[in-house]
Amino acid sequence: MRRLWVGLLLLAWLCPAPGRAGPPAPASPPTLTRGINITAWFRFPASRDPAALGAYLSDQALADLRATGFDFVRLAVDPEVIDGVAQRQVLIAAIRRIQRRGLAVVVSPHPHNWRLETDPADRERLLAFWNTLAAALRPLDPARTVPEVLNEPVFANDPAGWATLQHLLLAEIRHLLPHATVVLTGQDWGSIGGLLALPPEDDPNVIYSFHFYDPTELTSLAAYRPGLDRNAVARLPFPVDDRVRCDLTAERSADAATRDLMRYYCDFGWDASRIAAPIDRAAAWARAHHARLLAGEFGASAALNPAARLAWLNAVSETLAKRDIGWALWGYDDVMGLGVSRPPARRPRLDSAVLTALGMTPPM
Repeated sequence: MRRLWVGLLLLAWLCPAPGRAGPPAPASPPTLTRGINITAWFRFPASRDPAALGAYLSDQALADLRATGFDFVRLAVDPEVIDGVAQRQVLIAAIRRIQRRGLAVVVSPHPHNWRLETDPADRERLLAFWNTLAAALRPLDPARTVPEVLNEPVFANDPAGWATLQHLLLAEIRHLLPHATVVLTGQDWGSIGGLLALPPEDDPNVIYSFHFYDPTELTSLAAYRPGLDRNAVARLPFPVDDRVRCDLTAERSADAATRDLMRYYCDFGWDASRIAAPIDRAAAWARAHHARLLAGEFGASAALNPAARLAWLNAVSETLAKRDIGWALWGYDDVMGLGVSRPPARRPRLDSAVLTALGMTPPM
C-alpha cells in the first residue's frame, strides 16, 4: 500500500497539471451565488437504510429553498455513509431531486476520523472515493454538479503536502469528469490563510473555496476554549462600536478567563471593516491568479445574542456580495445557520430573521 502511494505521488510530480491541456468548460458555468449547506443528510444520518436516507428532505422543502433565493446546495457527504452501492444510488437520486428544483449541487466529502496528513491508507481511501463517486456523477449535468475535493483539509504547517495531494485528487476527478467545475481549497481547515499559501492549479475550470468564521470568539462562542462562561460570551456585541460598553459586557462575567477573552475580543474592535480585511486578501489572491472564489461556509451560533448574530451575518454576506464572491451558509440543519430540526419536517419553517440578514426573502 505504501509503495502504491509513493507511486501515485511520483506520477503526480511527473505529470503536467491536469488542466494544462485545457479541460473543456461546461456550456453554462454553474451558478454559485447564494447557497446553503445541508449538513446531516449524508453526514451523521440517523439511519443508513436507503429508504430512510432518501426520505430526509422533501421536494417541498427543496422548492422552498429555491423560492427563497438560494441557487445551490452544498451537500456534506461522509464517504463511509455512501460506501454501499444502494447508499450511493440514494445520493445520486438526491442530487437529481435537488437539481430538478433548480439548484446546483456542490458535493463535498466530509470524512470522519480520517488522518490524511499522516496515514497513506486514508489518502488512498480518498482517491478511491473520488474514483467511485466521480464515475457515478458522470451522467449528471456538469453545469449543475460540482465536485469539491475535500472539506477543510488540515495539513498544519504543510501547505505543500496538501497541494500535492489536491493535485492528485483533481487529476482523478478531471479524468472522469472532464467538463465539471471542481472546487479546490487551501489547508489549515480551508481558511483564508490556507488559500493564500496555495499554489493555483493550471486548470481554468476550478473555483477556490475558503471558510469564514472570524472572529470565532463571537461566531462559535469561543468553542475552542473549554470551561468558559458561554452565557457571558453570548452577550458580546457586533459591531464593537462602543469599546467601553463592550468592556462592561465582559465585566458581567464572574469568570476571570471569560472576562479576559471577552476583553481580547473588544480590543480588536470587530466591525464590518475588520470582516472585510481578510476577505479582501482572498480577493487580491484571486485577482492575481485570475481565479474564482467561493465562501463555502460561514455562520454564527444561534446561542449568540440575536442583534450581534444578525449584524455579523449581514456584514459577511454583504462583504462577499460586493466582491462578487458566492457564499454558502452553514447550514440548513445546523445551529450556525437556519437551525432546521433533524430530520426536517415536510415543510420546515425557515428562520425569517436570518434570511432577511442575508438579503433574502422567506417563502410565503
